[in-house]
Amino acid sequence: MTDIPFEPSPSRAALTSAKFTNPELTAKGEQRAAVTLERLETLWINTGTLCNIECINCYIESSPRNDRLAYFAAKDAAKLFDEITSLGLQTQEIGFTGGEPFMNPDMIAMTDDALTRGFSVLILTNAMQPMQRRRIKDALLGLKDQFGDKLTLRVSLDHYSETLHDTERTAGSWNHAIAGMDWLSSNGFMITVGGRTCWNENEAQSREGYAALFRERGYKVNPASPMELVLFPEMDGSLDVPEITTDCWGILGVDPKGVMCATSRMVVKRKGDPEATVLPCTLLPYEDSFHMGTTLRESMNASGGNFDKGAVKLNHPHCAKFCVLGGGSCSVHDD
Repeated sequence: MTDIPFEPSPSRAALTSAKFTNPELTAKGEQRAAVTLERLETLWINTGTLCNIECINCYIESSPRNDRLAYFAAKDAAKLFDEITSLGLQTQEIGFTGGEPFMNPDMIAMTDDALTRGFSVLILTNAMQPMQRRRIKDALLGLKDQFGDKLTLRVSLDHYSETLHDTERTAGSWNHAIAGMDWLSSNGFMITVGGRTCWNENEAQSREGYAALFRERGYKVNPASPMELVLFPEMDGSLDVPEITTDCWGILGVDPKGVMCATSRMVVKRKGDPEATVLPCTLLPYEDSFHMGTTLRESMNASGGNFDKGAVKLNHPHCAKFCVLGGGSCSVHDD
């Protein structure tokens, strides 16, 4: 993905109600940009919104109480894997996000199934108590021994300092996360780190801070790599952000093929729904207007509203702030 540094709006003004309302046109009447699915390289599965902690600025509002997205079942994941094969999609990677994935009782089964079928697997985790249960550790060790570097765990460390990390994730969370990372590192797992950019630091300062931590702990994570240390732009849908027009690709020097929804989709199971829901990406789990169907095949033909035969119209603040202006991506692949 093209690396475009994100700069928050200097005014921090509120988003106007006229923006991101018309799938075809921006508030200024310009043609809204859209992104076509080039290939389904990464399929994301949201394992459920339940989490062992409650972060202040969690975009998905995960917590020990939020079960708006139900636990995803291994049998439903298997259906998706079967569909990838039947459609000949050549998908390389299965990503699991939450909530905290290791709270889902089917997490290990889904991971094993995906790896056995030849996919690479990326699990986004806080590396805290749910991952550190003996049963989970033993299972992870078995998967690592069998599949090696096909399994990657991305640990959420919001900052390289205990103080700022705990400011976001509650007191004591740093020590638990570091204990989890120490265990992963000492046992030879492929690990990456997800950090944040909300600390009034520039990117170089952030990477230098993480580099010092990685050296101190002996983590084999390259802080200069945007794939190994992912610094996510902040998301606040209430703040003003420019809408992305078709002209913006040339103005910004951004290739739409590098935007996340050009190579990925996410599937969730909303509480009470009989079927899963396919969405363009990991950032819009609750947006009914971005529902693309209940199967991958349906999602590729979705039309009307925010879609045109599966092409995603960038009709949401997160599309602009995170993916286009922020250069954000959740995958381990640099497209």
